[in-house]
Amino acid sequence: MSKYQNIKEEAYKQNLLLPELNLVLFTFGNVSVADRNENVFAIKPSGVPYEDLQVQDMVIVDFDGNIIEGELNPSSDTKTHAVLYKHWEDINAISHTHSTYATAWAQSQRPIPIFGTTHADHLTKDIPCAPPMSDEQIKGNYEYETGFQILDHFKVERIDYKEVEMVLVGNHAPFTWSKDPKKAVYNSAVLEEVAKMAWLTEQINPNAPRLKQSLINKHYERKHGPDSYYGQ
Repeated sequence: MSKYQNIKEEAYKQNLLLPELNLVLFTFGNVSVADRNENVFAIKPSGVPYEDLQVQDMVIVDFDGNIIEGELNPSSDTKTHAVLYKHWEDINAISHTHSTYATAWAQSQRPIPIFGTTHADHLTKDIPCAPPMSDEQIKGNYEYETGFQILDHFKVERIDYKEVEMVLVGNHAPFTWSKDPKKAVYNSAVLEEVAKMAWLTEQINPNAPRLKQSLINKHYERKHGPDSYYGQ
């Protein structure tokens, strides 16, 4: 049995949730799970349909993107995951999808405005959209540069990755993350639903106002603040 069996099993389990939650079509996405003690992560192999996946198919990669264990090629997005793990030490899982509504917002190069309380239950800010990368970056190590596209946007906008666990990559698609693998995939599902709600809101009222700050604070703090009371 592999010394990385635990993260292989967890990555396998979380990857299978993507089609179950209608977040991917065919092979359009991937989830990775890290082992911080070993400085490696398990990720879905490239181009393998979800229905054909096996635990042993998960590829083990280090935080520089080098394959440590596995017979298949890792996801084409592996270097993006590696960059995020290497620079953001408090994340243990990353989920990447091309879910319809979140990807549409990414293609529009727009952050998702905070219109309602569903959004505020999870974030106090708009969901950020990193601008498209330069031609020079595109011609270079593209997937590696995608990681820095995300990092640089969070740095410039002074966004805390531990508070905002999701991003739209301009003209590309969403990435989400968390300390907990289940939460990383949960964040992908929440992002897609919020993206859909925001799009519908703008169809009904193109001039819909942003949620007022008092409601943002109330809904976020009732779930996440020191005096939170949501749940058991």
